[in-house]
Amino acid sequence: MLKQRVITAVILIALLLGAIWAPTPWALVLILCLMAAAAVWEWLRLSYSDQSLVPMLAALAFAACSVYLAAQWITAAQTGQEHTHALILISPVVLAYWVVGVGVMLAIAQTETRQNRLALSLFGVLSIAVAWAALIDMWLYRGAWYLLSMLIVVWVADIAAYFTGKAFGKRKLAPRVSPGKTWAGLGGGVVAVIAWVFISAQWNGSFGAELVANWSWYGAALFAILLALFSVVGDLFESLLKRRAGYKDSSQLLPGHGGVLDRIDALIPVAPLAAFVAGPWLHALLSKAA
Repeated sequence: MLKQRVITAVILIALLLGAIWAPTPWALVLILCLMAAAAVWEWLRLSYSDQSLVPMLAALAFAACSVYLAAQWITAAQTGQEHTHALILISPVVLAYWVVGVGVMLAIAQTETRQNRLALSLFGVLSIAVAWAALIDMWLYRGAWYLLSMLIVVWVADIAAYFTGKAFGKRKLAPRVSPGKTWAGLGGGVVAVIAWVFISAQWNGSFGAELVANWSWYGAALFAILLALFSVVGDLFESLLKRRAGYKDSSQLLPGHGGVLDRIDALIPVAPLAAFVAGPWLHALLSKAA
């Protein structure tokens, strides 16, 4: 199992890095479209039904729509046009539900049966769509290093939480949803994300540099904490969906790792939040309000 897990991880990392620095934007765009469609299929199997054609049909429709929209986005980027996709503009609504709606569900921690199937399925498709749009926007308009430095936020949060929790974790964070997560792990993830944002801010063109430029070091630290918390919420919510559906993994698409959703659950709420707080939208809104 460990050997299979390592092999899959090496292949995925190689594909991702190769696509990020490929001479054409389509390499990474197609990977993101495929991953998002697979995540839609897995989410709907957990939230709606694994005995229905709905997850597969929704995933196919998502794949077709995402490729079509990406083609328009790439054309706009190559011709020097600004193209703020509507999915990014509605990200505040989706993020608000991650805070309020998902927060309530995690607090109640009902893990026995699926509930609100249609609502949670629609929320899942929309959440994956805005995350996909945020990643595409970062890639096309801010570049490879910006996108990679943002992805590392999620990776360091997960890795630091795991090792800190193993070493110091005693008090459980959400025992009914994910017994392995601890408050110590959460703290370790938060510290690691702050550290990475501050370190990466030293390089021009990074996610951390833009965060600091827009919000100062203190503001960047606050947003880094928020990003770390959102990564944990995404992970916990997928665990809740899996427990309700009676699954250990979201699928078996990735040998040794489970499903695509198992690998990007933390990224789904983090990507639109990162795009919103580091990009021009929130800063512009607050400037106008002031």
